[in-house]
Amino acid sequence: MSESPQKSGVGRLFRRGPWEIAATLFIAAGVLMLLQPFALVLYTYSFITTLIGVVMFVIVSKFPE
Repeated sequence: MSESPQKSGVGRLFRRGPWEIAATLFIAAGVLMLLQPFALVLYTYSFITTLIGVVMFVIVSKFPE
């Protein structure tokens, strides 16, 4: 009998919960980088960090629970 996709290693790897948390942390990090007044380098990369988080969240929202 074969394992279901949820019980296999691939099924566990692509669960929505942990990836949504990671994407949300990327978005939060990008916003914090945008709002801080100290380092120009952080401000410079804030938009791309936020964008990566948003794209990750859109993709991950299609993963199975």
